[in-house]
This record gives sequence, structure tokens and C-alpha cells, in this order.
Amino acid sequence: MSISSIRIGIVQENPVVGDIQGNTDLVIKSIKGFGKKRPPDIVVFSEMFLTGYPPEDLLYREDLLKAVNQNLEEISKAYKDIHIVIGYPRLKKGKLFNAAGVIYQGSIQHEYFKQELPNYNVFDEKRYFSPGKGPCLFKVKGKHIALTICEDIWHTKAIRQAARRGADLVINLNASPFHRNKIKERIELVSKHAKKFSVPIIYVNQVGGQDELVFDGASMIFSTEGECSKLFPSFKTHSEIVELNNTDLSLISNNKIKKEKVVRTELEDLYDALVLGTKDYIQKNKFSGAIIGSSGGIDSALTAVIAADAIGPDKVKTFMMPFKYTSEMSIVDANKLATNLGISHKVIDISKIFDSFETSLKDTFLGKDKDKTEENLQSRARGVLLMAISNKLGLLVLTTGNKSETAVGYSTLYGDTAGGFGVLKDVPKTWVYQLADYRNSLSEVIPKRIIDRPPSAELSADQKDSDSLPSYEILDEIIELYVEKDAALEEIVSKGLKKKTVEEVINLIDKNEYKRRQAPPGVRITARGFGKDRRYPITNRYS
Repeated sequence: MSISSIRIGIVQENPVVGDIQGNTDLVIKSIKGFGKKRPPDIVVFSEMFLTGYPPEDLLYREDLLKAVNQNLEEISKAYKDIHIVIGYPRLKKGKLFNAAGVIYQGSIQHEYFKQELPNYNVFDEKRYFSPGKGPCLFKVKGKHIALTICEDIWHTKAIRQAARRGADLVINLNASPFHRNKIKERIELVSKHAKKFSVPIIYVNQVGGQDELVFDGASMIFSTEGECSKLFPSFKTHSEIVELNNTDLSLISNNKIKKEKVVRTELEDLYDALVLGTKDYIQKNKFSGAIIGSSGGIDSALTAVIAADAIGPDKVKTFMMPFKYTSEMSIVDANKLATNLGISHKVIDISKIFDSFETSLKDTFLGKDKDKTEENLQSRARGVLLMAISNKLGLLVLTTGNKSETAVGYSTLYGDTAGGFGVLKDVPKTWVYQLADYRNSLSEVIPKRIIDRPPSAELSADQKDSDSLPSYEILDEIIELYVEKDAALEEIVSKGLKKKTVEEVINLIDKNEYKRRQAPPGVRITARGFGKDRRYPITNRYS
């Protein structure tokens, strides 16, 4: 092996939270995959790889930490002549650390403890970890290599420490979740650091879905000039040996990426995030497939397409459950969608079920006019049927509500909110249309009429969403400002929006927290979704 270069195996993989033995097997398999002929000098895995990220309160379990130590020993024995850099939790003197270790010659030779612990949005690392206090450098072929972990790279302290200690290369281990524009943000940030401290940086990120989070991979290499000289695929597992020149640790490659290919289109990222998040939630939780209530509308159509792309059309079933307000157009379009996708589709009429509900409630409702109650009964009849099918067939119900509807409570508890996973939970309605158009640009599977027709819940005669809500363009703008940016009423109105409309939307958002708290999890793709990101009290009089 030539001393003129350092060969680094970068492993962009999909560990499963809590599957310590499975993740250990993945470590050994990944290293084996690089081959014996010209093995790498260093193999790098992502943050908290052994436990998966985020392990949350599993970290309180002593048996989990014991299993981590046992499996670190297993890895140490497997490959003694390769520097293995990997993330895991480390309990030391009564304190728990988010650690990165360098395993070599049968033991952990060096350890770095994450210094910057994120405690915002979806992160709550200060709940579990103590911060580290200094740099960690190890030597390979005469070069000093420093370790940092995820949030460290969003600050300057850790990389400044490494540079002052004479680091020739910084390796940053990550479990960095995706949201819109996140890849672009990372590229700009890491490029700036590499140039400022004149040190090449290898950024290694995990890939895969974990509950509401989705990790996009997109591991990167940056030169001392801040050039992104290597970019791994997004939303895909990928392992590769990169070769660095031993003089300046620049990437040895004849295939340097072109700048225009560094950032993919926004819709491509968003769609792939939804597919991967849905796929991993279903498969990691060992559901054999998914079912969807298909209404002939755009939300259920996009949900069905994402599900089919995620787990295959043979594992997806849709059910159309018409009532007297359901148009023939909806029935036809739902069937056409299923035909286009090659998925199983059935029609179950809910008229008799609804009538039985009304009969049972006749005495209780005596003297009361019909109102939203009867509309909600239709939705709940559908929810009962879908959950019964789920129980019998062992399939996961995917709900179809989008972020716009979730925000203002335009949904029925135990009706269209009934299910195990909300694919579009964090997708504003305006994005739903854009994503549908994007998916059709790949292959036209969603009938054009579904995209073109005015949205309607079809729970009453001639009903349209616009009867109850402002246009989705206006609604989504208010939601983004109020929910994602915490803008106050006056600030939102200053954007040219009508004060009465803004007040009405804010009131709907505030009073429907109790519904959102009972909704299923769903893929997070915006900078601030409903769930861990936004923890508002249900009982709340702040105005």
C-alpha cells in the first residue's frame, strides 16, 4: 500500500435504532465489502451508529449501554489493521457522552466526546448527554486527523481547537435530519469552515427514516479552498473508498463533481424524503404493507403514489368508500389511479353503516338540526372500516391529511385522522400539488383531473374546501409565518395579508392543538413540523 495516499472508506448507511447487534453486523459487512486487496486505512461510520439515532430514552437503559460495550469489543476483534471511526454512547464516571471512537489493533485507541449538544427543534441531547471538553486527534501515515460530531460543525469551537492542534484533516460524524434546503445549508456551512480554517473536511451523514425524522445522507468532502470535491447520493445508502493525496490531503479523483450537480432540485429532495421516510417506517416496524382510504382527491392520490414507490405496488391497497355526496368523478378517478399504479383497489359503500349510526343516535339527537356531526360520522365510518381491515390483514393505515389541514383542524378525529402514519403530515397543500406534478413528470400516474379539480372533502352537497378556508396559497403563507417562524399577528399582516383572515387562521391553529396531539406521526420535511418541533400546551390562554 502506497504511503503517498490515505484511503478512507466512507460508510453512508441506514442503522436501526436499538438494533445494536444488527448495526454491528452492518459495520462488519460494510468493512468486508471494501475487500482485502487494497483495504482502506480508515473506515468512517456516522454518529451514534451502534444504537442508531436518535435512541431517545433507550439511553437510560443500563442493558443497552452494556450491549454497546460488548459489541464494540466484537468490532475491535474483527478488523485489527484498519482504523475504524464510529459513533456510540459512552458512560464514563457517571456521565453519558455522545462519543466517536477510533478502534485500532483490537481496542479503542482514541475517543472524542461531542461538545456542542443541540437542544432545539427535534433535538434534546442535553436531556441525555454531558458535553465533551476538548479535541481528539489520531495519526495515520504521518497525518493528524481530528474528529468532530454533527452539531460541532455548526459552530467554530471544535474545529478551531482541531486546527490549533495541527489537524491535517477533520472528520465530522453526523446524524443530521433532512428538511427543505438542508443540503444546501450544509454545503455552504462546511465549505465556509474548510476555507476559514484551511483544513479539508469529510462530512459523513447517515441515511434512512426514524419515526418522523428522515436522514438524507449526502455525505461530502471539502478541500482547504472550500470546494465540495465529492458528494455522495442523497436518500440512498452508499459506501465508497476515497483516496486522499498524502501531501495536502486533497481528493485524488478524475471525476470531481460539477457545481451545478451539487444541489438537486427542491422537489426531488422533498419527494425522495417522503418515500424514504414512509418506506422505513413501514419496513422497520415490520408491517407487511399499507392501506389507504382513496377519495379520488389529490391528497389520497399522492399518498398512494408515495406508498407504491416506497414499498412496491403489490404491498399497497386502496379502498374507496363512497356515500351519497361522493361524485362519480371521484369514484372513476380513484379507480384509474389504482390501475395506473398497479395496486389493489376495492369499493365499500358506507351508506348502510351511516344509516345504522343515525338510527342508534336518533333518540340522543332528537330535536337537533343536522350539522358537522353528520359529516364527521361519514369520516368516522370510513376510519372504522380502515382500522378493521388493518387489524385483519396486518397492514398499516396511512392517513392522507396534509400540513395545511392539520394546522387548522380541517380533519375529523377518529375519522380521516385514524391510522398509523401520516405521509403528508408536514406537507403544505400547495406543495402537495407541486409534488403531484413532479411525480407525474417521471411517469404520469395521477389522473390530471385529480390535480385540476377544486379540492373537496365531499361530506355535504357541492362542498369545497374554499367554503371553510381561505385559498391554500394564503393559508400556507400564514401557517409558515406563524408556525415555522413564530411571527406575531402584526408581522404577518404587514406582509399584505388581511387582518381578519390572519386572526381567523391563527385562532384555528391555536384551538386545534388537541387534535394534532392525537394525530399519527409523519415524515418531517419542513424546518418546523408539528410534533417534537412545536410543543405547545393544549390548555393555553396565550393570545
